[in-house]
Amino acid sequence: MAKKADSKVVLIVDDEARMRRFMQMNLDLEGYRVIEASNGLEAIDRVREDLPDLVLMDVMMPEVDGFEALRIIRETSTVPVIMLTVRDDESDKVKGLELGADDYVTKPFSPRELASRIKAVLRRIDMDSPGPSSGSMVKIDDYLQIDFNRRLVIVNGKEVKLRPTEYRLLYHLVQNAGHVLTHEMILSKVWGYEYRDESQYVRLYITYLRQKIEPDPANPKYILTERGVGYSFVNFQDQAQ
Repeated sequence: MAKKADSKVVLIVDDEARMRRFMQMNLDLEGYRVIEASNGLEAIDRVREDLPDLVLMDVMMPEVDGFEALRIIRETSTVPVIMLTVRDDESDKVKGLELGADDYVTKPFSPRELASRIKAVLRRIDMDSPGPSSGSMVKIDDYLQIDFNRRLVIVNGKEVKLRPTEYRLLYHLVQNAGHVLTHEMILSKVWGYEYRDESQYVRLYITYLRQKIEPDPANPKYILTERGVGYSFVNFQDQAQ
């Protein structure tokens, strides 16, 4: 049996007992402590009462589906959530991510794939805890300033809240200002090597970030698109000279 994964608690939410048993058996072998819920309402209660380290949330459930349960959970909790669905539909993925999901896995999936995604999400959460230590306030211009030590983003004089993934993306773009980062490089740095084929994640979160920091998201001045290659952050250091 694998070494206990720092006693991480994983909440499995699925209305099918067979699927819950399948996931529990494999997560037990990975060393996680597993708790269960059979519907969205139970999931909401268990998140509040048991404070799991991660939630595996099925989308299609009676009464309260996974999307609604996630929406309610996000009102009070930042626990990482991986959505599970039988539909490989990009619109469903977008909806889940917009509601605050951390990842999306399509059924059927292998035990190895699920374990890999769980480890990747938990690794990102651990990376988020201390925050990048290099630098302090970075003044892009009078409109945009970023304090990486305090994890503050100031847009037009007001603090803008970024989700952890949005912050990681902005951090890597700014740290490489003036240089093009390919989709593969961004996925590896922000999400992890397991996500090298998930290019839609990059496009989606670039859109989110532009909506929050750009004066005109439709005509971005900070996050520039290099068509067919990736993205770059404007070389603000050269502009300041």
